[in-house]
Amino acid sequence: MVAMGVFPAIYSTLSPQALIEGVLKKYELGIINRCLFWNRGLSDIYLVETETTPYILRVSHHHWRSQTDIQFELEFLDFLYQHDLPVANPLKTRDSELFVTIHAVEGDRYAALFRYAPGEVPQGDLTAEQSTILGKTLGQIHLTSLKFNNTVPRQPLTPKYLLDDSLTVISPYLGERDRSDYLTDTITKIKQQLSCLKQTSPLWSVCWGDPHSGNVHFTVDNQITLFDFDQCGYGWRIFDLAKFLQVSLSAGINRKVRDAFFTGYQTVQQLTDAETSSLQALTQMAHIWAWAISINATAIHNWCKLDTFYVNKHLNQLKRLSSKEWQLF
Repeated sequence: MVAMGVFPAIYSTLSPQALIEGVLKKYELGIINRCLFWNRGLSDIYLVETETTPYILRVSHHHWRSQTDIQFELEFLDFLYQHDLPVANPLKTRDSELFVTIHAVEGDRYAALFRYAPGEVPQGDLTAEQSTILGKTLGQIHLTSLKFNNTVPRQPLTPKYLLDDSLTVISPYLGERDRSDYLTDTITKIKQQLSCLKQTSPLWSVCWGDPHSGNVHFTVDNQITLFDFDQCGYGWRIFDLAKFLQVSLSAGINRKVRDAFFTGYQTVQQLTDAETSSLQALTQMAHIWAWAISINATAIHNWCKLDTFYVNKHLNQLKRLSSKEWQLF
């Protein structure tokens, strides 16, 4: 038998103690009481507790984001923070770096440290007042992002990336031919409906990519902090509003709360007729992109979830978003 050395892996859970010694010591944190593996999502989240302040350490998955993706996101968050927008900003190391490269067994991963966002995720989901605040804050981010000059490239949120690349990911799991034909036809229709949108300022700006109630904290007096920007990139600003709708409709958030989000946004920036007429198509696009992201993550961790029920559920959700009654309730 030939010795293999360290056995290859597609994903590893990093040791909290090793993170303290190899990553967190690069920051000015003082005494670190403990580091806990907190949550596994598209990245790994660790809760870091010092004698005075809690922090969040986010470690990217090797298959999810490249170094330039991470650099773009963190530079953008730092830019927003410098412009007094309420985002969880990345802290810098003693060497003034925004992230630390970790040479994991599966390949390079990237760790970024954030102060723990004050408050908590809204209990029972957003109120109309909180939804208005979130919409207004998103409008301010889009407006401010027009001044952002990034130093590294990032995959733009174009129809090719969000639709064509997603179709490539989803197709092998569809099974029956009619399912594949339906998805292909739907994507063709979405592209046709988006042909009126221009990729020019101010319609085209840096988007958050994942605005919803699970990615914000509110304090008891409704002070807001936004986080989780790892899906950000240049795109149509209206796509962020469509992504909010896609998640909200899936979660069953009522029409009053959804409308409050749009009202808040338009106190900062007025949407054009072309943008509002493309909203349904973009909401379908957001669903397809989220579906592809889910498949990529599930195939790494829980292959058994990619069954017929999974496919039917996502297809039925897409059909509802494509119907005339897509915002009925």
